[in-house]
Amino acid sequence: MFRLYKAIWRASSARQIILIILSIAVAALAAVPLEFQRDIINHLTSDDVSVDRMILLGAGMMVVILLSLGLKWLLGYRAGTLGEDMIRLIRQRLLVRSADLDETGETMRKGTMTTAISAEAEELGKFAGGAFSDPVVQIGTLISVIGYISSTQPGLGLIAFSMVAPQIIIVLVSQRKVNVFVAERVRILRRATDSLTAEKIDAAAHEIEAEFDKIYETRRKMFIWKLSAKFLLSVINGAGTVGVLMLGGWLVLQGRTDVGTVVAATSGLSRIQGPTAFLIAYYRQVSANRIKFELMLELFGPNPEKYRRVKE
Repeated sequence: MFRLYKAIWRASSARQIILIILSIAVAALAAVPLEFQRDIINHLTSDDVSVDRMILLGAGMMVVILLSLGLKWLLGYRAGTLGEDMIRLIRQRLLVRSADLDETGETMRKGTMTTAISAEAEELGKFAGGAFSDPVVQIGTLISVIGYISSTQPGLGLIAFSMVAPQIIIVLVSQRKVNVFVAERVRILRRATDSLTAEKIDAAAHEIEAEFDKIYETRRKMFIWKLSAKFLLSVINGAGTVGVLMLGGWLVLQGRTDVGTVVAATSGLSRIQGPTAFLIAYYRQVSANRIKFELMLELFGPNPEKYRRVKE
């Protein structure tokens, strides 16, 4: 994984720094709407309800939401264009490598190179666009929201945190197995495309069909692991929501907290479920792209650094 991130940083460090700054700004604003929500609900249940005060709180909340959405738009645009630039760079390097192989007369697996240029380069390039900013904004959002819930009611914050920890363990265990299937699928697909470019396609047809069957079986096993993990994660999220409502309701009845805090905490849970789900998917994506990156490096031969400065 370090090798993959090192390559991405070397190719786009200046633009990655800008994306990280934008990500921190987005994460910092994540919990602010929850505070406005809490104040609005508590104001509605207070004895001195004021329309002007309610409008002021609503306007403030809307300003924060618009600012956050504007920053997210800018972040998404810059990350997307960076990803496309990285796709173009990878494809350029692969083309130079293909030309070198053709000039030296070395054996070139045309099917493998075609797959790498058309599909694998796109997957790696898109990942590179948000390789640093995506986890920063999501981890920052988790810290911001859980920190806010804990500051208003520590018990509810503990439940929110306890939802995240077991999900991380489940993903680490399941993804280790999925990674094996990812590498196997890429290798099988490369072998199949190499056979498709063979001169005697009729003779290779039976072998290609067998490879397609292997791809199907590999994907089927991946689905079992990924969907089973997703089921367990959903159970944890559901249990966390019920736990916050039950504990929060009990605290309200005991006079130890207010309704606004419970509502804000419940909304906060939905806010952390998104980043948690994203980080889980992101970890899977990192693992899969690390394998694809290592497999792509094989195409550049023993000296991949030779192609590092192509249009860099």
